[in-house]
Amino acid sequence: MSVNREELKELIDFIQEEDAIQVYDFIGYLNMKREKETIEQMNLDNLSEDEGIIYQIQHSREDRKNGRIYDRKQGLDYLQRKIKEHESE
Repeated sequence: MSVNREELKELIDFIQEEDAIQVYDFIGYLNMKREKETIEQMNLDNLSEDEGIIYQIQHSREDRKNGRIYDRKQGLDYLQRKIKEHESE
């Protein structure tokens, strides 16, 4: 869809000040929304190329497939054991 920007500017010139403030805020909102979408896409692109993340996801899928799933307490116990092992080295 094409918008005649000159016509849009003229419309803005003739609206009441309160409405102009709302239009200004809305344009700011649209710009922030577009920037957020761009940043999210950049982050997604970076994650999709990160070999470490890809490996972790694949390993996690294999763990779930093979029944190696732990609840919160089991996970915390495992981490505490690993910390103690590391500290005793």
